[in-house]
Amino acid sequence: MSGAYIAPNQQRHMRACMVCAVVRTESQFKAHGCPNCEAFLELAGNTDAIQDCTSQVFEGLMTVSDTSKSWVARWQRLEGYVPGVYAVQVEGVLGEDYVAAAEAAGVHYVPRDGSVNDSLPQEA
Repeated sequence: MSGAYIAPNQQRHMRACMVCAVVRTESQFKAHGCPNCEAFLELAGNTDAIQDCTSQVFEGLMTVSDTSKSWVARWQRLEGYVPGVYAVQVEGVLGEDYVAAAEAAGVHYVPRDGSVNDSLPQEA
């Protein structure tokens, strides 16, 4: 989990990715990008993209060591992601260009703010 450690005095700088909900500091996103979404979000070295694709407003933290075996990881749609610290919910609206980039990369984007519950059938 290189680049995933957040020192206690840096916690006020934590941000969560709006696509995968991984939590890192702004400087970690700037130095390394998102460990799950970098291929299409291109956050490394891009302050504007970090502001557009991550949020300082999130609820709950969970640490997942094996996303393939954890029922919590399945429930939170984290399967296939790197081990690390994730937010339970992330507030914010991902821009249409980034949603299109995610979809083009084969990632089905579901907002992580709790506004969409894809585990329950939607009523008409």
